[in-house]
Amino acid sequence: MTPDWTDDQPIYRQLKDKVVTAIMEGALAEGEALPSVRNVAVDMQINPITASKAYQELVMDGLVEKRRGLGMFVLEGARSKLMEAERTRFINEEWPRVLETIRRLGLNADELLKSGLAD
Repeated sequence: MTPDWTDDQPIYRQLKDKVVTAIMEGALAEGEALPSVRNVAVDMQINPITASKAYQELVMDGLVEKRRGLGMFVLEGARSKLMEAERTRFINEEWPRVLETIRRLGLNADELLKSGLAD
């Protein structure tokens, strides 16, 4: 993870999103320990309270658990939970806009499949 922060969201939310992405992409496997709050704070150049807040939100979302004295760990099923939520969001929010663009441009399934296979 890199400390490339933007001004459009709080840093704790951006850190949370980075961890979520790492889980979805498999960079953080289920059962694997997250870097410590202290290490994240130093590596990402943020306040430890900010890192702690991001981790706490991951706990509240049921994606990681805190093991006393051991740290934070990705829960079993976290990746599938995230993937299902992302699929649902895509179908409900993004796909209707994509479909409208396809219709507006007069594209058909054959054209779309050919363009996708050419890459």
